[in-house]
Amino acid sequence: MAYLMLILALVIIAPLSLLKRKLVRGIHRQEQEDAAFLPPELDSSGSVPTLSILPLVDFHAADETLATEAGVSYLVTAGDTRILLDVGANEKCEDPSPLLANAKKLGVDLGSLDALVLSHLHRDHVGGIPEEKEKRFSFSPGASPCSDLPVYTPETLTGALPTGCHAVTVTAPRELAPGVWSLGPMGRSLFIMGYTVEQALAIHVEGKGMALIIGCGHPTIERLLERCQALFPHPIFAVIGGLHYPIHGGRMMLGPLNLQKLVGSDRMPWNGLTEEDVQRGMDAIQQAGVTAVGLSPHDSCDWSLNRFREVFGDAYQPIEVGRTLAL
Repeated sequence: MAYLMLILALVIIAPLSLLKRKLVRGIHRQEQEDAAFLPPELDSSGSVPTLSILPLVDFHAADETLATEAGVSYLVTAGDTRILLDVGANEKCEDPSPLLANAKKLGVDLGSLDALVLSHLHRDHVGGIPEEKEKRFSFSPGASPCSDLPVYTPETLTGALPTGCHAVTVTAPRELAPGVWSLGPMGRSLFIMGYTVEQALAIHVEGKGMALIIGCGHPTIERLLERCQALFPHPIFAVIGGLHYPIHGGRMMLGPLNLQKLVGSDRMPWNGLTEEDVQRGMDAIQQAGVTAVGLSPHDSCDWSLNRFREVFGDAYQPIEVGRTLAL
């Protein structure tokens, strides 16, 4: 019996020990990268007159006929520039994917995009599990709707790309179009998922300031705000997108196990995300003077969504597939 208990302990403890060492190494790497980051001198005078965001994939929808899932894809229209942020999860490997099906219902021509931006290479943002494993992305298992499309990614894509797409690896903050910026790659050590590199969009709206549009917020909203403030002299007036707050329940459950909470922090599972993390994030947003807030339901639970509504009141805008956010 003692021998069996020893074997069982080794089976459980050894993998956890390896994961913890990997997690700690990633945290050290993140700290080194943050300390070494020197904000480049940017010409941030460019701006766009208008900005709107149309969610094409997310967990909630404004119309029950639209497909929903725990993934993200946003059509960002910044002046005359049309950018797609992420391509969703396509959890059921459908063709057409939820992205293509919703785009068709909403009358969105994905063939007229100016660019695709991948926030990071997790399955719920690149079109599925095979895409994540092979470091590629797909709009759908069928044909690509695009031609000659630049795809800005914070990590090098090594898998085959959809026809008509060419990858551009973002290695530092850069302007993607007039007034539209990538904050550059930012790393975060995550339990199980490992070291994750993510970028977010920062858009300068004339007369208002900077709008942050975020895929998952793995670097944390505090660090994203700090990066934006270090790069641009303009105030931050909007924070829209995923911030990964699956505190009480999540969108990816395995029985009673909240997978999103398990994999999405730089802590061991028994010291995971808490209500205090949500409060700290909201405090940081308020201290930045943000006046427009939208929290993605794809990686935040209903409790977190309700807290954001309560705290931000009229400044809060629900993120729902088919509902345009005009900023």
